[in-house]
Amino acid sequence: MLNVVVLVGRLVRDPELRYTPSGVAVCNFSLAVDRPFTNQQGERETDFIDVVTWRHLAETVANHLTKGRLVAVHGRLQIRSYETQDGQKRRVAEVVADTVRFLDRPAEREAGPSALEGSTEVDFPADDIPF
Repeated sequence: MLNVVVLVGRLVRDPELRYTPSGVAVCNFSLAVDRPFTNQQGERETDFIDVVTWRHLAETVANHLTKGRLVAVHGRLQIRSYETQDGQKRRVAEVVADTVRFLDRPAEREAGPSALEGSTEVDFPADDIPF
């Protein structure tokens, strides 16, 4: 049997990091993913998909991603059930991510001067390039 989900989209909001009572990190975020076709009005519709990450990946996502960032998620679809405080049964579909790839860089306003430290990019004048 196979359960594989691959998504590319933008974060709808900042990730939310929490810890289980046993101290395991868990991070939730939502992705906006455009559908590959247009509707009858010629508009591209968007799906909003909940994603959950665990342990070190959860902390990495929470520390480095913000609303609007472009990511690729590879994981599996999970359907879980729970009961609300008033006794109603609910079902939730979410993607449990195995990997999250950052596909863009943080905006300059988010990055600040410290993000440029250690950068390997160097701007050479055209006359100084040896080839």
